[in-house]
Amino acid sequence: MDNWVLKGIKNLVNEVTSEKIISPTQVKVKVSHLLLNDYDALLYSGNVQAAYPKTIGRTAVGIITEVGEQCYGLEKNNRVYLRPIRACGVCHACKTGKRKECVNIHTAGADFDGFMRDFVVCNYNEVAPLPSSVDDYHALCIETVGIAENICERLNLTAGQKVAVIGGDFTGNIIAQTLQYRKVTPIVIDNHPENLKKAAACGVAYAFPNDEALIENVKNATSGKMCDAAIYCSSSRLPVTISSRIITKGTAIAIVGLSYNIGSLDNREIVENDLTVFGVSHVYGYTDAVINMLNHNAINLDPLAKRIITDYNPIELLDERCASFFIPRRASMTILKMIF
Repeated sequence: MDNWVLKGIKNLVNEVTSEKIISPTQVKVKVSHLLLNDYDALLYSGNVQAAYPKTIGRTAVGIITEVGEQCYGLEKNNRVYLRPIRACGVCHACKTGKRKECVNIHTAGADFDGFMRDFVVCNYNEVAPLPSSVDDYHALCIETVGIAENICERLNLTAGQKVAVIGGDFTGNIIAQTLQYRKVTPIVIDNHPENLKKAAACGVAYAFPNDEALIENVKNATSGKMCDAAIYCSSSRLPVTISSRIITKGTAIAIVGLSYNIGSLDNREIVENDLTVFGVSHVYGYTDAVINMLNHNAINLDPLAKRIITDYNPIELLDERCASFFIPRRASMTILKMIF
């Protein structure tokens, strides 16, 4: 059975393994679909550190094949989302029942084994059952929608506000759609014409390139007030400095993603404009709420390109992704289909 284990930088090997339930609170899941993303590639390239050896693969869904007798609410053949984030369980927040505030979040592929393997055995509370109305492709977006929800809460966004989303790739598109679901108006900024068209196809009213007309376009879209906040997606490969140019004083910039490909903001602009800057690289505790959103058709994936691969070599795919780290990406999903 496949199990792609990272032993060191660009040292990925397939180690056949046999996963067995050893506890009444465990389930065994056959992985059906895995979303290949930048995080997997950054682990593979060594730009994000892992506690080697670790099976990689951060985002996946699957089907339960075995259930322990104390796995409440789960049955054999249930489709589930494999939760990619776990609280550490030992910090003060975890010990006082505030796991959502855990200061040492663990991530699949880096801190515990990820999901690029045939079978996963884990505790039953480390998976989330999926309703039939949420298909596998939408389920692979759960963490990205959760990031958007986290940002909305932290920014205290309300209906009618206008927020810049810098990046129209997969991450930016999903975030923009989540804002729309909350009746917040996104203004998507991206230099890839196809991404701007896809944003429009998802109902985004304002989608602009980062060119000489950007400031004027944003002013027109906001009646001269500029944006109420900005969400910068590091995967966009656009300059992070766009953010501070298009928001009003006293507002905030949320940075989504990892620091590997994020530039620098001007500290003077941050101070003079009384800006708050914070980062979001993961979310914990949002999965169930996001599944409910997806159950109500919050996200439209039809305009996004889907590269669904059934015969694959993970090493080749990760090398390909590493080689394109600094190249603007289309709004697309690369999905490994692992069950037929």
